Amino acid sequence: MTTTNQPEASPLGKPTSYQAEYAPSLLFPIPREQKRQEIGIAGTLPFFGVDIWNAYELSWLNLRGKPQVALATFTVPADTPNIIESKSFKLYLNSFNQTRVASPEALAEMLRTDLSNGFGSPVQVKLTMPEDFKTVQMGELEGLLLDRLDIEVTEYSPNPALLKANFEEAIVEETLLSHLLKSNCLVTGQPDWGSVQIRYVGPQIDQEHLLQYLVGFRNHNEFHEQCVERIFMDIMRQCKPQKLSVYARYTRRGGLDINPWRTNFTTGQRPSNMRNARQ
Repeated sequence: MTTTNQPEASPLGKPTSYQAEYAPSLLFPIPREQKRQEIGIAGTLPFFGVDIWNAYELSWLNLRGKPQVALATFTVPADTPNIIESKSFKLYLNSFNQTRVASPEALAEMLRTDLSNGFGSPVQVKLTMPEDFKTVQMGELEGLLLDRLDIEVTEYSPNPALLKANFEEAIVEETLLSHLLKSNCLVTGQPDWGSVQIRYVGPQIDQEHLLQYLVGFRNHNEFHEQCVERIFMDIMRQCKPQKLSVYARYTRRGGLDINPWRTNFTTGQRPSNMRNARQ
């Protein structure tokens, strides 16, 4: 599977005939490197983290031809060489619709193999079967809500110069939250909606300017993962926190949601994968 794909060559924005039988070749990997170079990342990554994908439209046939359904969660390390373009991911999952698979365990292994090949390194796969749907919980990200602030907005593209911190006062530890993140698909320009949580230890970040900066993504074209990495790098450069994590929960499209998390410190656990009200 090639890893030299460019976004404009992906299935995005193009008429599609759905393939209902197993076709791993539908996956369209895009290297992370080019967009990272745009924001000044070269060599060792200044963060670690994961992209958490949740799939709500997964179905296949058992060996007797009876349809099966499940929810799926895919956990992708941030240091994989590639992302997978989301429409191709959807088309790939739909290729199982008329495919007979011996068991959920066999399906999980097929998914794990194909996606690890596409992303370029191992990914984790978890299936939640119907008998366990009742265990799926919902919840909201924690944090002080920036959206309460009555700000004036004049820019709708990200401007790192808006970000400010108080370097004269004592170090603080804060968790800040906004539901006003909106960006657009890199290829089609279709809107992507999300909530973003920012945890940091460092000089206190000016909240009004941070909210203006986040709203500035409103006309910005970039994939989810790339937006979160841009936010991380801009805050690190402008505000110089000692510790920083940025976690975005995006609403689903095509039965998939993508939730990137980037951090430079460990808390001993990954962020919660609970669905929020908009997901």
